[in-house]
Amino acid sequence: MEHTQSELDKDRQNLILFIWKKRKTIIIACSIAIVMSTVVSFLITPLYLSSAIVFPAATSTVSFSEQRNAKASSMDFGEEEQAEQLVQILQSSRIRDRIITQFDLMKHYNIDDKDQNKYFKLMKEYEGHISFTRTRYGSIQIDVLDEKPELAAEIANKIVDLIDTVKNNMVAERTIPAYEINKRKKDLLDQDLQNVLTQLDTLGDKGVVSLEGRTNLFQAYIEAKSNDDRIFLKKQIDVNLKYGAKFDGLEQVRDEKIIKLEKFLDSYEQAESDAYTNFTHKFIVEKAVVADKKDKPKRMILVLLSTLGTFFFTIFGLLIYEKYKELKKIA
Repeated sequence: MEHTQSELDKDRQNLILFIWKKRKTIIIACSIAIVMSTVVSFLITPLYLSSAIVFPAATSTVSFSEQRNAKASSMDFGEEEQAEQLVQILQSSRIRDRIITQFDLMKHYNIDDKDQNKYFKLMKEYEGHISFTRTRYGSIQIDVLDEKPELAAEIANKIVDLIDTVKNNMVAERTIPAYEINKRKKDLLDQDLQNVLTQLDTLGDKGVVSLEGRTNLFQAYIEAKSNDDRIFLKKQIDVNLKYGAKFDGLEQVRDEKIIKLEKFLDSYEQAESDAYTNFTHKFIVEKAVVADKKDKPKRMILVLLSTLGTFFFTIFGLLIYEKYKELKKIA
């Protein structure tokens, strides 16, 4: 153990001594790296960062149910599941394609329209300039980098606006067909009820009345004093005896259909609301503003990393070169 430690200390001393002997070469190489990296850092186009922060909403519907879920309130902030869904929507082609088209990013990123790999390059540029991340608080941060600070803020805010548009369109793709099914069913129920009411009106025109009215007819016939009244009431009684059972059955069907239609109206109104009401699916915590200071490149970090890289690479190269000379002498 002590022997091994002694060898390690000796190697360290030899390395330090080697670096000291080659200090001029290392200093020259690092100086060149500092100059070159400084020049390159000033040649790189500066990028400005604009960020917007949004919270997902907990729900995207209005409930018509009396037993409303407390978690379904439109005032509640979304949780992890809603945040993940919102990130997926932000990363989707539905938003990406609209942003690319509206701001003509193909031209803005200097991509040749005739290039065979133009879409691949466009996606790389888009992903390199626009990103979406979840914060530790459950919100979504939308970051946009661009050489024009005004454009970066405009793109970020447009993405925020598109959240509602895109999600409402996605919801409508499912809810409108469901509403149309509910509407057809409601129309059928209305038609059936109207048919029953029409038949009841027809029987009513003939003089058919309800069960209670028929009882009154018999009582009136008994108490009638004139012969004309008896003749009239007798005709009414005969008509009711003939069609009374049918009238009672139709009344029962009418009541059942009215109850069925009233129960169905909640489902119908819910489907109509889901299909044609545009909701806000996010809470805007912070809108993007025009940056007054560049975000990239970090010139000091770039110069420092380049210098350190050159320093270690130079030492490594010199060690290999010295080893090569030793092996050449032995050979």
